[in-house]
Amino acid sequence: MADARLKAYGIAAAVLALDRTTKWLVERHVSFADTYQVIPGFFDIVHSQNRGVAFGVFNDSTFEWRTTVLVLMTAAAIVLVSGALWNARRFDPLTLWGLSLILGGAAGNEFDRVVSGQVTDFLEFYLGSYHWPTFNVADSALVVGSCLFLLEMLRGKRQAANVP
Repeated sequence: MADARLKAYGIAAAVLALDRTTKWLVERHVSFADTYQVIPGFFDIVHSQNRGVAFGVFNDSTFEWRTTVLVLMTAAAIVLVSGALWNARRFDPLTLWGLSLILGGAAGNEFDRVVSGQVTDFLEFYLGSYHWPTFNVADSALVVGSCLFLLEMLRGKRQAANVP
């Protein structure tokens, strides 16, 4: 059991470390006016701040308690996922990875919100005039983790439906 826990919390810690490191590098070396083309016409490194949640949702909200509500909701999610991962050995690999990525991503963005009230974003993908909202490593981990978790939930139901 301890091995599965260690793996789960280790994955989450690695996501948090990668997220903090990349955000620190962007905050120190990329001004808000800079754009570094990585793949011209498709991918740039920029520096932006987001006061909302992933991909800029609620960024323009004028709700006075926005940051407080987001911090409290994320803290609750971190506690719930951490508690679930305490029993990591009962999870299949997709669920373990999914929840671990969710935990690491939530912790990464939570750190930013608690420290500065906003989250640093820097990954910008686009095609022509269509721009995907700027995001970060934590957002990526949250999306991939959620997809893995959902995939396992759907796979489990499909397998159960085929049982005579």
